[in-house]
Amino acid sequence: MATAGKVIKCRAAVAWEPNVPLIMEEIEVAPPQESEIRIKVVVTSVCHTDLYHLFEGKDKRGFPTVLGHEGAGVVESVGPGVTDFKTGDKVIPLFLSQCGKCRFCKCPKTNLCDSSWSTKYHDTMADPSTRLTCRGQPILQFMGTSTFSEYTVINQFAVAKIDDNAPLDRVCLLGCGITTGYGAAVNTAGVTPGSVCAVFGMGAVGLAAVMGCKNAGASRIFAVDINEQKFEKAKVFGATDFLNPKAYNKPISEVLAELTNGGVDYSLECVGNTEVMRSALESCVKGWGVSVLVGWTDVKDFSARPIQLLSGKTWKGSLFGGYKSKDSVPNLVCDYMNGKIKLDEFITHKMNIEQVNDAINLMKTGECIRCVLNISK
Repeated sequence: MATAGKVIKCRAAVAWEPNVPLIMEEIEVAPPQESEIRIKVVVTSVCHTDLYHLFEGKDKRGFPTVLGHEGAGVVESVGPGVTDFKTGDKVIPLFLSQCGKCRFCKCPKTNLCDSSWSTKYHDTMADPSTRLTCRGQPILQFMGTSTFSEYTVINQFAVAKIDDNAPLDRVCLLGCGITTGYGAAVNTAGVTPGSVCAVFGMGAVGLAAVMGCKNAGASRIFAVDINEQKFEKAKVFGATDFLNPKAYNKPISEVLAELTNGGVDYSLECVGNTEVMRSALESCVKGWGVSVLVGWTDVKDFSARPIQLLSGKTWKGSLFGGYKSKDSVPNLVCDYMNGKIKLDEFITHKMNIEQVNDAINLMKTGECIRCVLNISK
C-alpha cells in the first residue's frame, strides 16, 4: 500500500486521564518494526475492561492511552521478519499474546505468555513501548492493542489471521468478551453433561459463559443478576432459571443451595466484583463444586473461609477463557460461521467511533450488551 513504511496520521479516541470523556484526536502511527504488523482497524466493540481502566483502575501511569481491545481489521503493512501475514489479511488483534516459544506457550496447561504486556505491566495495562503519538507525546497502547484508532501496530505474536469471508463486525467480539466467558465454561470450569451451573453477571462475558454451559450439556443453568431486564437475553443463550439477589432476604448462595440440594456443580463469576466472587464460591456444592473467577479486577483483595476449600471445592481463575489465542481464535471464527456459537445476539447497538462516549455511557448504565463501533470511513 502507498502508506507502507510511512507514518500514518489518523483519528483515534484518546483517554488523556482517568474518569474523563475520551477525545477524538489526530494521532501519528509509526510504521511497524521487527516482527510487527500495522493494522487498519475496521470495527471495534466496547468491553467492560475498557471501562474498568477508565473509571475503576485509575492508575495515572496507564494514561494517556487509546483504549479498545475487541476489534478486527485488515493488515496494512508488515515489518521485517513477519512471514505469516501479508497486506490485506483479515485479522483480530489479541490482548493475550502467544509467542510459541516461552515456557508458558509450550505448556498445554495454560494460555499465558511471557511476551504479553500482562506479565510485567498488569497495573498500567500497557507496555511502555508504543507506536502511537499525539500532540508530540507517546500514547500508550491499551492491553497492547488500542483498537479505538483507525490504525494500530501490534506484535505478530498478538494477532490472529482469520477466514477471509468472516464478517468483521461480528467476529470482532471474539477478541475478548465472548471468548473469555465461553472458554471459562468449556475449558476452565470443564462443565460436564447433565451438570447444574450458576453464572453471576449477565453482561456479554456472563452470557457467553451461559452459552458455554449450554453447549457443554449442562441440564440447568441459573442466570444471576440484579438487572432482571437481562434475563430474556440470558434465555436466548440457554439459561433455564433466573435469580435476582436483591429479591431475597438471605444470601444468594443459600438460595441456590436450597434450589439445588446443596449447591451447583459449577459457578462462574463474570462481574469483576470480589464480593460476588465469594458468593459464587459459596454457591458451589461441597465435595466437587468448581467456581471460576472470570471478571477482571485488580483493585481489591478477596477472601473466603478455608473450610470452603477444605471441604472439596475448587476455586480457579480464567484469562481469555483458557484459550491459546493465536491458535484458538481462528477456530472460534469458524465455529461462528458454522453456527456452533452465537455472536449476532450479543450486539445491541451499532455506532461510529465519534460516538464512543455514548457507547461507554450505555455500558455503564447496563443498557448495552455489546456496541460495535465503525472505525474506518
